[in-house]
Amino acid sequence: MSSKITLKQINKLAIPALISGVSEPILSLTDAAIIGNMDLNATESLAAVGIVTTFLSMLIWVLGQTRSAISSIVSQYLGADKLEAVKNLPAQAIFLITSLSILIILFTYPFANQIFKLYNASDLILDYSVDYYKIRVFGFPFTLFTIAVFGTFRGLQNTYYPMLIAISGAVINIILDVVLVYGIEGIVPAMHISGAAYASVAAQLVMGGLSAYYLLKKTDISLRLKLPFNPEIERFILMILNLFVRTIALNVALYFGTSFATKYGATYIAAYTIGINLWFLGAFLIDGYASAGNILSGKLLGAKDYKTLLDLSSKLIKYGIVIGMILALTGALLYDPIGRLFTNDELVLKEFYKVFWIVLAMQPLCALAFIFDGVFKGMGRMKYLRNVLLFSTLLVFIPILYLCDYNNLKLYGIFIAFTFWIIARGIPLIIKFRKIVTLPVQNT
Repeated sequence: MSSKITLKQINKLAIPALISGVSEPILSLTDAAIIGNMDLNATESLAAVGIVTTFLSMLIWVLGQTRSAISSIVSQYLGADKLEAVKNLPAQAIFLITSLSILIILFTYPFANQIFKLYNASDLILDYSVDYYKIRVFGFPFTLFTIAVFGTFRGLQNTYYPMLIAISGAVINIILDVVLVYGIEGIVPAMHISGAAYASVAAQLVMGGLSAYYLLKKTDISLRLKLPFNPEIERFILMILNLFVRTIALNVALYFGTSFATKYGATYIAAYTIGINLWFLGAFLIDGYASAGNILSGKLLGAKDYKTLLDLSSKLIKYGIVIGMILALTGALLYDPIGRLFTNDELVLKEFYKVFWIVLAMQPLCALAFIFDGVFKGMGRMKYLRNVLLFSTLLVFIPILYLCDYNNLKLYGIFIAFTFWIIARGIPLIIKFRKIVTLPVQNT
């Protein structure tokens, strides 16, 4: 029997998820804002943060897909009233993903110099990138642990505790950023870009500890690894592999964007860093409603409540467009002050202001694409998500980027390519979803 999904139900999940979702971009934006206002080599430091953030985001997004896979499986079993069957799955998933993160640290740490040369970093920007990464990377396992726990909470239809954890991490990061980057005379020496990295690691460590505490105290889910593996571990790994390929395709686009901006010079990569981090912030704000779609669609699919699932999608389309427009209008009203939050370099600001309007105009389109990303993840349709990202990156984003580069559009070209990339991601998901859900509804 179907029941209507109300805005109140969606907001109860979406608003805490929205707040918790901004934790990672806030870490990066805080670093960017504070570093961009340093007296010592601020432009080069800001460029280095942008390059490292892009690389770390790639790693986090690739392996952080654990959250979506765990949430999808747990929510479907919850909807089918069979939660007991997957209670040992989160601990097994967390063990696998954190073990892999440690291997990645071991393999990337010695080759940091070579990695960031691939992003066209050189001279002082390369030195700062390596220094920043070699500290920040040690927060990686704690971030993945936290993301996996967040996925478990989402599967249980709970976004409140992840919100508390994320707020704690963001507050700690902001305080430590100011103290460690600028220093306190006679007490703490100014550590500049290294201080920002230490602040981020400390925040990630605290978030990991709080995640373990809330999961053990507030749920029946254990973190103790028990064998044999759950029968759903095979589906979990398959979801991860499909999302892995999808996220590689996503990060190919981000790599090309960063690489081209770096090629244009320090001023351009600094301006691009501000623009892309604000775009990430918008994406994570919208992610609150994408999370609600993820959480509710998994449960409704498990309960085979297709009518309510269709109703949910209609509401999410409407809310997504409204949220995207609010973000765009807010950015337009604060156009000048937003740029000056991050830097006082007039050359960087000039290039940033040229393209910021494109970032703002993208927001309603981003909302639709990201929300239906969440719905498809909740339904476990990872293969289709993979194919859409491969298509939009390889056949839309890269050709448009090279065409714009050929016409010397520079940052204009990069963000134009991102706009078409988002359109190519969103439209196929909406069309496919309607086909999937409409047939069962018509047969009931």
